[in-house]
Amino acid sequence: MRTHAQATAKHPHDDAPDTAAAFARLAALPDGPERHALRQDLVRAWLPMAERLAGRFRNRGEALDDLRQVAALGLVKAVDRYDPERGAAFESFAVPTITGELKRHFRDHMWTLHVPRRVQDLRGRVRAARQELMQTAGARNPSAADIAAHTGMTEDEVKAGLEALDSFSALSLDAELPGAEDGYSLSDSLGAPDPALDVVVDREAVKPGLRRLPPREQQILYMRFFRDMTQSRIAEDLGISQMHVSRLISRCCTRLRDQALREQATAAHHPAERDAA
Repeated sequence: MRTHAQATAKHPHDDAPDTAAAFARLAALPDGPERHALRQDLVRAWLPMAERLAGRFRNRGEALDDLRQVAALGLVKAVDRYDPERGAAFESFAVPTITGELKRHFRDHMWTLHVPRRVQDLRGRVRAARQELMQTAGARNPSAADIAAHTGMTEDEVKAGLEALDSFSALSLDAELPGAEDGYSLSDSLGAPDPALDVVVDREAVKPGLRRLPPREQQILYMRFFRDMTQSRIAEDLGISQMHVSRLISRCCTRLRDQALREQATAAHHPAERDAA
């Protein structure tokens, strides 16, 4: 049973509502409309406290309205799980419940990269240790060894936690790189697919046919597709008409395509011969 001192204990906040009698009545009521209405009244009464707790987590990459919703969910859980017979004030039970819900939200939903929970815990310990050491005179930028000595962690654990500090959020590809004065962004430093890779198979497929072409036709195709010369320039260099160059290019391309397709069809129908070749 609760003592008189426990029943009359004041809440840490002056504006905390006096709901001890309401919680006692809630615990005694059976499930039904009256209990549901009283439960809603208790949630509304303590909602300002939940919103204050949500405000402690602002400016961490999540909208304040979303944080308030998470805190409200934690408050509902606290109201449903609170047992007034244990003698503790509701606030002392609700604060860690709501705070834990907010921390779980950041842990489970706010990481851009998937980081194991163990590493997330290391990140929290390293972050807290850095803040404590940075408040100490002469230790503005503690090393991994300093943090390990302060926390009792190994240096490998500290390094994993330090790496996780930069994994909570990711940079946009449009973010300007540090020191760039011409708008050079992260996306400008990334590689792109090589268009030549798309034609590797085609190039290999036509090689046998190219070797069988007459030397002049090989020369014409080389000048057109490897030196990027115009048909008129090729005709001028070889002393023939542009129309003749056009017909030769068209005829050679058709022949090479047909030969490559026939060889592919043969290889598909006779895989043993293809492997032996």
